[in-house]
Amino acid sequence: MTAFESAVVAAILSHMNNDHPDDNLVIVRAFGAPDAERATMVDLDTIGGTWTAWLAPEDETVQVVIPWPAGTIAARGEIRREIVALYDAASSALGLPARDHVG
Repeated sequence: MTAFESAVVAAILSHMNNDHPDDNLVIVRAFGAPDAERATMVDLDTIGGTWTAWLAPEDETVQVVIPWPAGTIAARGEIRREIVALYDAASSALGLPARDHVG
């Protein structure tokens, strides 16, 4: 496993958890915890991302580790692309409408 700098990881986790909590839930429901009620991204590296999912009704938590769709990545700029790809694939798998990703 190859890690990104801790400041990079912290910034991305903060962004995903503060600005995209619903996206985290879509990704987790599609790729590992279909009964999740909420999810937070807790780690990432060059291989993939890790989320904690809270399951209903007991509020049990599970870790969901999902590899990046394109395989191993090396640059910070690739992280956004891979998270968007995960979200798009998750939305498709769950039958949700496609979203235009701006910015």
